[in-house]
Amino acid sequence: MRSRMQNVSVARRYARALLELANETAGLEVVQRELQTLVQLVTSIPELSDLVMNPIYTREQRAAAMDSVIKAGGGVHPIVANFVRLLIDRNRLDRLGDIARLFRDMADGLANRIRGKVITAVPMGDEPLRSVTRKLKDLTKRDVILEAEVQPSLLGGMKAQVGSVVYDGSLRSQLEALRRGLKEGS
Repeated sequence: MRSRMQNVSVARRYARALLELANETAGLEVVQRELQTLVQLVTSIPELSDLVMNPIYTREQRAAAMDSVIKAGGGVHPIVANFVRLLIDRNRLDRLGDIARLFRDMADGLANRIRGKVITAVPMGDEPLRSVTRKLKDLTKRDVILEAEVQPSLLGGMKAQVGSVVYDGSLRSQLEALRRGLKEGS
């Protein structure tokens, strides 16, 4: 447990330093987008994921591979490229995913944004999603970025999670509440 806490603490320090640098130069959105793209590449290519996570590879091998990935993707902002090289030099490349997530959360905080998820039984159209986003923005007093997810087990209605708050208007939860009410009344 202590090791995981130390890893998060290390990732937080790197994310905070990158946030300050990005805010002064490249822009938070640019760095956030490029970090996320790198993380998606690393996690979607098993060989690359192994290279990042497996301590058997040398710094030179990691640097060469990441340089190739960066160049193949059309390049990234020099701040992001230098940051990746710093992580390689300090044997912290395996923390890239945590750093990117913490960076995103910190950047969202600065921009008064919050991320969430809306879950429905069937796919949600663009207009209903915009409507839910507006309502959640009014509730939270923050810009809301929603990700839509489909879970047929909900039966109907929707469930939204924004930050740590869950708004449950699913048919499943309404039926469960009705069942509990009938049980208590008998």
